[in-house]
Amino acid sequence: MLPCDYRVRLMQPADYARIGEICRVVYPHDTPYTPAELAEHHAVFPQGQFVAEHVPTGEAVGVHFTLRLRMADYHVDDSWDVLTARGTFGDHDPNGPTLYGADVFVSPEHQHHGLAHALTDATRGLVVEELLWRMVGASRLPGYGAVAGAVPADDYVRAVMAGERTDPVLSAHLKDGWSVVRPIHGYLQHDPESANWAAVIQWINPACPPPLEMALR
Repeated sequence: MLPCDYRVRLMQPADYARIGEICRVVYPHDTPYTPAELAEHHAVFPQGQFVAEHVPTGEAVGVHFTLRLRMADYHVDDSWDVLTARGTFGDHDPNGPTLYGADVFVSPEHQHHGLAHALTDATRGLVVEELLWRMVGASRLPGYGAVAGAVPADDYVRAVMAGERTDPVLSAHLKDGWSVVRPIHGYLQHDPESANWAAVIQWINPACPPPLEMALR
C-alpha cells in the first residue's frame, strides 16, 4: 500500500518536462525522453502511461510506460529499440494481446516507498481490465557484469531464480510475481553493469487463456 503522500495516475502533458529530468538522472548515459516522444506515447496509448505522483508537490516522481503488441510478430531476442519502434511506440497494436512494459523508473529521491511495485500493479490492472493474456518486459541484470567473465548468463539467471544469488533488479522482479522466460543479449544498447544481458520476464493474467499463436519461442 502506498504512503499517503503518493498516488498512481495516468500521465498528463504537464508531466513531460519533469519526466525528462528524472530520466536524465536515472539513465545518465542515455538520451532522456523528450516532450515530443512522451506526447507520442500519450497519443497512441494514453491508458498505458502511468505516473507516480508526489501529492504534496503534484510532481511526477516515477513512471511505467506500456504499449500493446502481438508478440508473434517479434522474436524473443528482439531489443528494446525493435519492440518500441526506437522508443516512439509507433508499433503499438490496439488489438495486441500482450502488454509490453517498455520502461519503469523512479526518481532516486523517492525510491524505497513501493512506487515501482504500485506502478507495476497499475499495469497489471490494465492487463485484467483490457482482457489481455499477459504482460511482458525485460529485467536488467546489474549484478551480472561483475561476474560475467566467469559465469554464463544462463547460470547466473538460474542462480538468481533459485535464490542462490541476488540481483538488484531481477530479484525484485521475481519477488513481485514475474517469471523468467530466458536471458537475452543486447536488449539495451548501453548497459555495462549487466554486460548487455537482460532477462525476458512475463506475468500471466490467470483470467485470460493464451491465444494459441502467441507463445514466446
